[in-house]
Amino acid sequence: MSALPPYASLGQRVWYYSFRILCGLIFFFLIFPIVVIIPLSFNAEDFFTFTKEMLAFDPEGYSLKHYRDFLTNPDWQQALNNSVTIAPVATVLATGFGTLAAIGLSQSHVPFRSAIMAILISPMIVPLIISAAGMYFFYSRIGLQGTYWGVVLAHAALGTPFVIITVTATLVGFDRSLVRASANLGAGPIRTFFNIQMPLIVPGVISGALFAFITSFDEVVVVLFLGSAAQKTLPWQMFTGLREQISPTILAVATILVVISIFLLTAVELLRRRSERLRGLSPG
Repeated sequence: MSALPPYASLGQRVWYYSFRILCGLIFFFLIFPIVVIIPLSFNAEDFFTFTKEMLAFDPEGYSLKHYRDFLTNPDWQQALNNSVTIAPVATVLATGFGTLAAIGLSQSHVPFRSAIMAILISPMIVPLIISAAGMYFFYSRIGLQGTYWGVVLAHAALGTPFVIITVTATLVGFDRSLVRASANLGAGPIRTFFNIQMPLIVPGVISGALFAFITSFDEVVVVLFLGSAAQKTLPWQMFTGLREQISPTILAVATILVVISIFLLTAVELLRRRSERLRGLSPG
């Protein structure tokens, strides 16, 4: 929004500053619960509150003990290993399925496109507890409940809608004449996709993949329904720590996840801007 002009009326000035104050309060309300855990993760004591030493900025009140516990505790390391082995595979599956679905639904001749799109993105609309319960009953009948691939497929199903939405948004400005020109020159559909279409939609594909990865890496409800002790992920271990042992290591893990999410979301924003430049929606 442009700066307030000098000739603005009293009502316009009130609205101008009131709107910014309101936005600041909303931002503070949303970000404060996340920011407050970062200094708490360096607490030298096993507390979830600020100590007198921390409030006085005494170096003795701060420590990396909770981060060391995360790196040395076998339970946390097993949970980290499970998250690292589940999330990337689920991301690859979600990216592949979502990209193919978005390309197919972008074709004008596909019947019932709106209905199919609504069904495919339903996992991000339906309450997660309902999706988890449905997956539990379905996967238990086909023998995937409590298995690695059961959790991977469930996370892929949750991440696919994000890929579909981002790739579909990228395809909105795609010039179909490029595909027809490639076909006229003798290129097959696969070659046309990788040489013509994919380079132009790759920002949307990567953005969707990052969202799918975040969804899988941070998800806990579906894992509680479908996973076993062998598939205990970081969010599951954090949930267990809150219920059973109240370990401050949770704060250190939460801080690490926040930092990872910030880097991933920054990458998503950069890719979004690059996609707009490629489609001519913003200046280079």
